Amino acid sequence: MIKKYITLFICTLFLFSSCDMLDIKPTGKVIPTTLAEYRSLLSSAYNTVPDVTGMACFRSDEMFVKNDSWEQNRYGKIERWDDFSARGETTPFEWKNFYTVMFTANYTIEKRNDIKEGNSEDINQLIGECYLLRAYMHFFLVNLYGEPYTRPGAPDTKAIPLKLNSDINEMLKRNTVGEVYASILSDIDEAEKLISKESWEAKFSYRFTKNSVLALRARTNLYMGNWSEANKAAEAILAKKNTLEDFNVAGFKLPNNYLSVESLTALELPMTSNYNQAAYASASLLSKYQEGDLRRDAYFKAPDKNGNRVSLKGGRDEFRCSFRVGEIYLIAAESAAHLDKLPEAKARLSALMQKRYTAQRFAAQSTALNAMNKETLLQEVLTERERELAFEGHRWFDLRRTTRPRLEKVLDGKTYVLEQDDKRYTIQIPQEAIEANPGLNS
Repeated sequence: MIKKYITLFICTLFLFSSCDMLDIKPTGKVIPTTLAEYRSLLSSAYNTVPDVTGMACFRSDEMFVKNDSWEQNRYGKIERWDDFSARGETTPFEWKNFYTVMFTANYTIEKRNDIKEGNSEDINQLIGECYLLRAYMHFFLVNLYGEPYTRPGAPDTKAIPLKLNSDINEMLKRNTVGEVYASILSDIDEAEKLISKESWEAKFSYRFTKNSVLALRARTNLYMGNWSEANKAAEAILAKKNTLEDFNVAGFKLPNNYLSVESLTALELPMTSNYNQAAYASASLLSKYQEGDLRRDAYFKAPDKNGNRVSLKGGRDEFRCSFRVGEIYLIAAESAAHLDKLPEAKARLSALMQKRYTAQRFAAQSTALNAMNKETLLQEVLTERERELAFEGHRWFDLRRTTRPRLEKVLDGKTYVLEQDDKRYTIQIPQEAIEANPGLNS
């Protein structure tokens, strides 16, 4: 049986409890000493990673909440960008568990030289995963609760607290967006030095690899608008792993399936069963799939009697997906276009499209693609991201990092508006966290 460890319960308290509550002593716990025990500890941290990106996309234009009282109670205010009225039964965005995961990562990093019964390569791999997991948790947090890095002046604005040690008595204060991103990149650098695994067997596909390092580096730099670094990391992955699911061939898997040939890392589940059963694809999203685009019917169930379509890409554990090859092609295309490498950008986008369209539609798309200038190509890449990565937890964050456009929703006969560059493009830190630590409010 897998042992339970001392760190697993303390870390759930440190952001929500005053210091005098942290002297509770664990009972029946075992402090890890061996590599196997620390690996089990890290597995528990992996298992605690929150699944929130799909819920954040209720705020976007790609989905809407079913007109059902149960679903509306849980997600209706999120969909309407109502962050300031009483929460009621609204499902809260995660906060505590991100720091729970980082506590375990930090504790393991600090105990690196104490780990017994393991060879140096395996210990380095474990510690490298901890650095990357800490970076990944900070990446999620800053993109939920911090201003988008690409917004003018955003790097100097307060975001979320960095947590770089296992001190449970430390009173955390908010770091700037720029500081958080700098820490993320530093942790990616450390992970790159230590992680040696090229791949894991399927049952361990949630664990990080060398491609996971490159994928997080590519995505982080994409969100920062560091096009050269994003392109370099994306191309490094595609030099090693570039196979795409071919929708023109019978028996293909959905590309966000952890058993897909596209899978790079399968950790979190962007669309949980709760989110998936609550969501319909928006008319705006469905209109992006032209005749001959094979994804419309591959990604969504047939319309119901009211014309609504449910996603086929979520709701089950098989759709755990952190990074996959299709996203990397899109990062390579977008960054290349920004760098004025239009032929390279078109080649990467074309390679993806060829696997997603019928031959006739692909021929038409290729003709249009070849004629595009930089501006129209960049827009096409973003539209292709919307189609390709639908219901995988990307759309809200793509809106944030690009133009933060005005969104308008008509729901149950009432119009709701998110204005251009609206402050609600950044989610508020949970009130209970602020009440426990008033320093988060400044």
